[in-house]
Amino acid sequence: MNKLSIIIPVFNEKNTIKEIVRQVEAVALPLEKEIIIVDDCSTDGTREILKDFNQERYKIILREKNGGKGAALRDGFLRASGEIIIMQDADLEYDPNDYPKILGPILKGRGDVVYGSRFVTSDPKRVLYFWHLLGNLFLTKLSNLLTGLTLSDMETGYKAFRREVVDSFKNKLASKRFGIEPEITAWVARGRWRVYEVGISYYGRTYQEGKKINWRDGLAAIWHIIKFNIFKI
Repeated sequence: MNKLSIIIPVFNEKNTIKEIVRQVEAVALPLEKEIIIVDDCSTDGTREILKDFNQERYKIILREKNGGKGAALRDGFLRASGEIIIMQDADLEYDPNDYPKILGPILKGRGDVVYGSRFVTSDPKRVLYFWHLLGNLFLTKLSNLLTGLTLSDMETGYKAFRREVVDSFKNKLASKRFGIEPEITAWVARGRWRVYEVGISYYGRTYQEGKKINWRDGLAAIWHIIKFNIFKI
């Protein structure tokens, strides 16, 4: 394995996009980095910042219509050429210094998919919303019930895959917003891939700091879990 594709979906992150790319670049890895940034029709000036990026160094995708995180990730998956692919949020909640831990099971040949868990870790984790914690735990348990997996954090923004795994579902993804997390998990479970989980740090944001996911997305996630695991559509 020689190349890691890092997919960064972006929507209105003008204050963090340069810093997250700097952090990704700074991580020492035994792999070439292919950084794919997908702007989901930002309106805050993020697109103008991305237009100044080195177009030879980065793959920049500027979507013409806002489609949600799921749509942005799907575009990134289709452009990725690395043997390993990882998802990276642009809001600085997830630390790229965790890459070596996340990629470890894949690089050692033991895993096909690795989830970075915010709940089974001794690393720093910002204490925030109690109801978000309960919601995440409920959604993970419901997903596990239907997939047969034993994840502790299905909704995590850190998921890494061998290329074969992404190739098995990238043309089938249907979710547009945050339903992409349970949908990907459903496809992973159906593929019977070797799944690992490692603890990661988490520097969550408040709504005042720009957090976007809300209770409506939580309700939608319940439907997506049922839709992709029971109805398989």
